[in-house]
Amino acid sequence: MRLFPSKAAAAALLTLGLLGCRHEGDIMASGILTSYTACPPVAIAAPAGDVTLFSPANSRDATAIDVVAQITNVRSTCDDTGEFINTRITFDVQARRRDGQGARDVILPYFASVVQGNTNVVAKRVSQVGLHFAEGELRTSTSAAATTQVLRSAATLPEDIRRQITRERRPGDPNAAVDPMADPAVRAAVDRARFEVLLGFQLEPDQLRYNATR
Repeated sequence: MRLFPSKAAAAALLTLGLLGCRHEGDIMASGILTSYTACPPVAIAAPAGDVTLFSPANSRDATAIDVVAQITNVRSTCDDTGEFINTRITFDVQARRRDGQGARDVILPYFASVVQGNTNVVAKRVSQVGLHFAEGELRTSTSAAATTQVLRSAATLPEDIRRQITRERRPGDPNAAVDPMADPAVRAAVDRARFEVLLGFQLEPDQLRYNATR
């Protein structure tokens, strides 16, 4: 997934480049909002980490469960030393089926979403992963991957916000005990600069309901 610095992609350029702070206000001298790295945290979206296919498709009875698959073993590697922050995400998809008769291929769509401030989805890309069941095989697995490229300069806090968070506080200073995050403007800037990547299967509304209510 490559994000280009066009006006339309300005928000997306901030994506996939920031890791939430270990403590609020921790930033590097460079201004990147993270304790250790500009690389984004990657996680499985809770309601979409698995998918269940039914046969017949309109049934939700346990006896109609056809294929169940889940995303697992999510890993990421990142190079944040240059102008661009390059991240590679790999993960496994494990699946089982009800009937082992005949060889079978199953194609499942999955997404990688960039979430800003815990709630705002600013970018999303949908891809597909293929699973192959051999004759007589009830279980199978495969691997999939995604890559990102983000401008490092887009992952930097504004200078004025950085100064407020990191300014030296001396004894006797009436503002020494004031948390800079109590300032709505500072908190808003930090929230705008906090992103994560969520992986999951691209589910239909009825599949999401099934996952939420089972």
